[in-house]
Amino acid sequence: MASGTAPGLLSRCGAPILKRVPDSVIPCVGAVIKDDQGRLLLIKRGHEPGAGLWSLPGGRIEPGETDAEALVREMREETGLTVQAGALLGSVRRSVPGGPATAGGQDGPAASGSQDNTVLDIRDYAATVTGGTLRAGDDAADARWVAAGELASLPMTEGLVEALTSWGVLRRGRH
Repeated sequence: MASGTAPGLLSRCGAPILKRVPDSVIPCVGAVIKDDQGRLLLIKRGHEPGAGLWSLPGGRIEPGETDAEALVREMREETGLTVQAGALLGSVRRSVPGGPATAGGQDGPAASGSQDNTVLDIRDYAATVTGGTLRAGDDAADARWVAAGELASLPMTEGLVEALTSWGVLRRGRH
């Protein structure tokens, strides 16, 4: 059963544990970077998924790349910055309506118009800027340093603030 509803998978309280088995999982990385003033580096997404929303810079891991190599490449492409990848801070899984084509892929069922249940497996790493000049590039419509107090005024990708708070990147009640 590669796709569709998974029958009989219920938690102890009777709620479904798994609605669908993913048709495809796309490995991705993201960078969590703060400047010397404690501001977080964010990009405004220029393309789907989440066009127009603010998020961490990052993207798909290309075949043959390590997480660190993908992080360095994505940061250079999206922000113009050179970085050194650090420790894994956390990971999230996000469903993508429309499948691999919407998630930045070139092929797969979604590219031919069929519905797909694609999941982005995003691993977010601490990173340190080692060079470059901040600019929006590639898939980013904008890139900037954002103070914690500004986060509530920006349209953010779903669950980002909560994830960063649970990982200790943001303090509870300060955003």
